[in-house]
Amino acid sequence: MQDNLGDFIRAHRERTTPASVGLPAGGRRRTPGLRREELAQLCDVSPTWLTWLEQGRDVSASGKLLARMAEVLHLSAAERSYLFSLAERLDPQHDADAEDAGDSLDDIVAAIDAPAYMLDRQWDAVAWNTHAAALFGGWLDVASSPARPNLLRFMFRAAAARGLIVDWEDRARRLVAEFRADIGKHAGQPALASLIAELSQDSPEFHALWTLQDVVSREGGLRRFHHPSMGELGFNQVTLHLAKRHDLKLVMLLP
Repeated sequence: MQDNLGDFIRAHRERTTPASVGLPAGGRRRTPGLRREELAQLCDVSPTWLTWLEQGRDVSASGKLLARMAEVLHLSAAERSYLFSLAERLDPQHDADAEDAGDSLDDIVAAIDAPAYMLDRQWDAVAWNTHAAALFGGWLDVASSPARPNLLRFMFRAAAARGLIVDWEDRARRLVAEFRADIGKHAGQPALASLIAELSQDSPEFHALWTLQDVVSREGGLRRFHHPSMGELGFNQVTLHLAKRHDLKLVMLLP
């Protein structure tokens, strides 16, 4: 993987012109692109370190450094995402992108004629439609607040969840195992670590299930509810990831 990262950085360095980053193009050059020393200076690292990175040696690049490199090399959104994927690092720009995408996410779920909602990596609901709000009393129908409604907080801390969700114990165990699989290597991210610590402290059930280390893939299938006003309900759950935002999941409960 380090070799692929080095090859990717070198290829984009060699196609980035000095003029595009405000450097004079004078002097004889082997390629029209940036010299290694120039990219190193622009990214505030040593030329030796950058050489080792391009050669695939065992050196580590931080998310902040990769973000700076993506800016200097004028990487597109797809190229930037690929860079962070090769380096196995989180993009610091992730949260800003999530905020900017809000309006389009609302439009997506509003167009679905069935309960539908969208979750981010820590399972906060970032968008939902009126069908979902009507189904999930105590979660998505709550008054607006600074905090986004979180599926795990609802599941383990809201009394309404235990009455609404048929076979709550089985669903709770599966949700925790799905969540562990979902967050994977991101579990140490501050927001996720804080959520896990909070739920472990507030809910003995969550704490017991989290310590089991169970992992299952997030799948669809029958979801059953006992709604206080609509009675017994059954849906087929379908979960999809957005093509341009792999951290977001669209969950649809179809008749």
